[in-house]
Amino acid sequence: MQTIFIMVKCDLGQSYDVAARAVETEQVSEVHSTSGQYDLMMKCFLADGADIGHFVTETVQRLPGVRETFTIIAFKAFS
Repeated sequence: MQTIFIMVKCDLGQSYDVAARAVETEQVSEVHSTSGQYDLMMKCFLADGADIGHFVTETVQRLPGVRETFTIIAFKAFS
């Protein structure tokens, strides 16, 4: 399983709508509102070997209200 975090800038006034649509996506585990440069942070789990770029451009960036994304690929989780 691959873990990625996607930072999302939304159109003005659209953050809550984008978040609601994103959590309906199977690969999206969590969506957090954030302060600063981005409006939302999505935690996503993709199958090993899945095309991350395809997921981001074809699924996340096509959600209505998404203006810009920044993807972070996670390597190891510590607990």
